[in-house]
Amino acid sequence: MAGFADRLVAWQRQHGRHDLPWQVSDPYAVWVSEIMLQQTQVDTVIPYYVRFLARFPDLASLAEAPEDAVLALWSGLGYYARARNLHAAAKRVLADHGGVFPGDVAAIAALPGIGRSTAAAIAAFAFGGRHAILDGNVKRVFCRLFGVDGWPGEKAVETALWHLAEALLPEREIVPYTQGLMDLGATLCRRSRPDCPCCPFADDCVACRDGRQAELPAARPRKGLPERSTVMLVLRHGGEILLEKRPPSGIWGGLWSLPECAPGDDPVAAARRLGYSAEPLAELPGLSHTFSHFRLAIRPVALAVARRAPGAGEPGALWLAPADAVQAALPTPVRRIIAAL
Repeated sequence: MAGFADRLVAWQRQHGRHDLPWQVSDPYAVWVSEIMLQQTQVDTVIPYYVRFLARFPDLASLAEAPEDAVLALWSGLGYYARARNLHAAAKRVLADHGGVFPGDVAAIAALPGIGRSTAAAIAAFAFGGRHAILDGNVKRVFCRLFGVDGWPGEKAVETALWHLAEALLPEREIVPYTQGLMDLGATLCRRSRPDCPCCPFADDCVACRDGRQAELPAARPRKGLPERSTVMLVLRHGGEILLEKRPPSGIWGGLWSLPECAPGDDPVAAARRLGYSAEPLAELPGLSHTFSHFRLAIRPVALAVARRAPGAGEPGALWLAPADAVQAALPTPVRRIIAAL
C-alpha cells in the first residue's frame, strides 16, 4: 500500500495517544507496561502500572523485592505468570546485564515472559530499534486492511501477517509508527463497532470496502469451554482465616489461596487431613471464575477450627484476619470470598 507508514505516522501525530504514563524513554518503565498490556486493556492497566512503579521505581527495587510483594501488587490483573516472569527477568538483568536493561532485541527476547512482538515493542519505544510488532490490535488492523482470511492464531495466517509487518516497516520514525499501529487498533479499528469513517485507510481497506468488518479477523474456532469445580475451605479460628501458598507453577502459581478439596469430599474430613479439627459453620454463596481454557465453579464452605493438630501451620500456611488477608497476593475469586466475610 503506497505511503502506508507516512500516512500512519501523520495520523498518529494528530490523533494518536500521547499521554499514556509509560510513554517515556526509560526502558524499565516501557518493559513493565508492555508486560502488563499483554492480553489486558490500557484502561485496566493504568492504575496497576502507576501503583507498581510507585512501589518498584526501578529495576533493582523489583529484582530485590520478595515475590509475594510483586504478586500482591499484581493481584486482580490476572495472568499471574506475567508477574512471576517479570520478577525473574529483573533478577536476570541484574545478574547478567549489570542491572542495565539490554537494548538488543535478541537479548530482550531471551528474558522470561518476552516474546517476539513484545521484545520488538520494547526495543522500538525504549531504544528506537527498527523491529516489527504484531500484537492483537495489529493483527486485527492488518487482517481487515489487507483482507487476510483465517484465524490469526493459525501458524500459516500468523506467518503471513508477520511478512506484512516486516514489509511495511519504515526506515525511520519507528516510535510514532509503532505507536500508530497500536493506537489505530485500540481507538478506531476496534473489535466491535470500528470507527471506519475516521480511519485514514478507509478508502483502501478490504474489510471496509466489502463490509466484512465483523468477520475479519476470523474468530478462533469455537470449542465448548470445559467446566471444573472445586470446594474452597474457609477455615476460621480466633478471628482469623487460613491461607495456603499455591505451587509456583500452574493456575494462580505463587499466590495465597484457600485450601481446596474435591466437590465430592467431606469438608470436615478435608480439614482434618490438613491437620485441623473443624466443624461446619455455613455454606457461602458460590461463584464462578473463567480462565482462558476452562470455567471454574467454586463452592466456599466456612468451618470453625476447634483446635490445631501438632505441627499444623508449617511454612506455606498463614493465619490472617480477613481485613489483612484481602491485602495479600490473592486470586480475584478468593479475594471476593474473603471480602464477603
